[in-house]
Formats: sequence, C-alpha cells, structure tokens
Amino acid sequence: MPVHELLTCINQEDKSVPLAVERVIPQIETLVNATVERLREGGRLFYIGAGTSGRLGIVDASECPPTYGVPHGMVIGIIAGGDSAIRKAVEFAEDDTKQAWKDLQEHKITDKDIVVGIAASGGTPYVVGGLEACRRQGIATGCIVCNANSPVAAVADYPVEVITGPEFVTGSTRMKAGTAQKLVLNMLTTATMIQLGHVKGNKMVDMQLSNTKLVERGIRMLMEELQLAKPEAAALLKKFGSVRAAIEAYRNGSSLS
Repeated sequence: MPVHELLTCINQEDKSVPLAVERVIPQIETLVNATVERLREGGRLFYIGAGTSGRLGIVDASECPPTYGVPHGMVIGIIAGGDSAIRKAVEFAEDDTKQAWKDLQEHKITDKDIVVGIAASGGTPYVVGGLEACRRQGIATGCIVCNANSPVAAVADYPVEVITGPEFVTGSTRMKAGTAQKLVLNMLTTATMIQLGHVKGNKMVDMQLSNTKLVERGIRMLMEELQLAKPEAAALLKKFGSVRAAIEAYRNGSSLS
C-alpha cells in the first residue's frame, strides 16, 4: 500500500476503538465503584501487566500525583520484568505465573487494596497468576482485556472486556488494543479521582505546581474562581501552595500579608 492508504486504513481501524469502549461502560462503572470504595477507605490501586500493557499502567499511575495531588503510593503500576522492562523488553518475564504476587508483596499489599490486571490478549501468565494469588488472599481484582472469554477475565472480580478485534498488523496489540486500554485507564482514574473530590467543576484544584505551565494554570483558576487580578491571584497561590488551599484560605478571610 502507498503511505496515504496505509494511514487511512490504520485510522479506519482506530475509529472502532471508542465504540468498543462505549459498549462496556457498565463494566467500567462497576470497576470504578469498587476502586473508589477501597481508595476512600485508605486502600490503593495496583496495576499489573507485561509489555505495552504494563507500560500503560505505569503511565497512568505516574500521572495521578501531579494531576490530582494524591500520594505517589495511592496508584502503583507494576510491570513484568521490573523497571528495566519499561524501556526494553525482558524476555520471558510475562511467562512467570508467580512473580506478580512477589512484586505485589514488596508493596505490602493487603485486602484493603484492589489490583487491576492489564493484558490485551487476556492470557498473560504473569497477570493470570497475580490475580489468582490476590483472589486467594481476599484482595479485590479487576482487569482490562481485549479478547472475549479470556483466562485473565475469568479470575477477575470486576472484568472489563473491550473487544477490539484483529489489529491492522496482526498481533500488534499496541495499536487498537493499546488505545482501548489507555482510554479505559483514563476513565478509571479520572472518574475515581472526581468521586474522591480531587476535581472542582472540571478543574484540577489539587494538582502539583511542578512547572511554570501549571503555576500559570493555577493562577488562572484563582482569577476565574475568585474574580481576582493576576498579581493578587499569583501571590495567593504562592503563599498557600495549591489552588484548593488558596481558595479556602481566601474565602475564610486569610490575609496575604
């Protein structure tokens, strides 16, 4: 195929992904409710996966603290083969059925937590073994898979099965399946953090002010919410360190002096 036709065909396949996600919103809702329940009681959300699936979990987990101001240990991504597998594939790491539980134990996992296995095929031994071990320990489990009737879904309490169908390049599950997993992860943590109160309206009021762009965004939030001029909003944010704290302090009559 010429390049234009290649891109058109890939795009045509990609268009089917959000529709596949839409069909399983009830499954995602159940998983979100279970996650909120545990995080509200001090539990944590773990992701386990191999290859692209593991990397997607790590990306989603790493975005939660800066976006919502939550502790780094609240959402944790674990990949088969350890941190080196984030950049370079670790051969046969996904085939070890016992390693995921060992990895989870390093974080002192308890039955207050919830573990979500991410596996495009739904058959990754690392994920199946991890979820089975969690079940034996009374730990809640969920999954995000892209095949029907998979071994991973069979051992998950809250399965999400987004059936994306054959890939443009056969077996290249970083494409449609990976996109579907990313969309579901976005929905899972965004909905969870909103339910936990880390968003006001549609604003990230608990975000970490870790760069100039985010500081500027925080200033604009204060200007809009409190009807302040920019210098006053900037001073307020600098003093109180977060958008939420600045709003609460201002409304409680705290002075900038």
